[in-house]
Amino acid sequence: MRLELTRSVVRDFRFADLASLVAHGDNRKIWLNLRDRFPSPYTEADARSFLERVSQLALPTVWAIEVDGEAVGGIGLELLSDVERVSAELGYWLGERYWNRGIVTEAVREVTAEAFRRLNLTRIFALPFADNIGSIRVLEKSGFVLEGTLRQSAIKENVIRDQCLYAAYKSRPSS
Repeated sequence: MRLELTRSVVRDFRFADLASLVAHGDNRKIWLNLRDRFPSPYTEADARSFLERVSQLALPTVWAIEVDGEAVGGIGLELLSDVERVSAELGYWLGERYWNRGIVTEAVREVTAEAFRRLNLTRIFALPFADNIGSIRVLEKSGFVLEGTLRQSAIKENVIRDQCLYAAYKSRPSS
């Protein structure tokens, strides 16, 4: 997939992205708001392992966010299975130098729309930590709606945290 956006390009990751992934991903402020599977520190070995894994996906669901020719973040979907096979979880991150420019909002909006067009999904959801105001604003500006708060549902760095459940729908759900 390649989406040419106003502020960035969303595209497949390349092995040439290794150095930029390390440069932008090795940031504690980013790590604090991501799942533990995103390591800290973020090393060349971590980037190499990630790039090898995503290069082998039969159906690519993880993409680079490129600004000025450089991969400065990532966005992806985790497709669910069984009775939840019409849903996917959205995740994203962006290098701190690029925060507050509308880059992620635009990427979330367009990746969500493209996923609804290409994949057999009816719902895409995200679970930002309740204190991650920046990510919550991104989701709200991208048309996601708050479905609820999951109290004490996660732990990060030995701190129990709430998560907010935001979702977007292929068509408006009936009440």
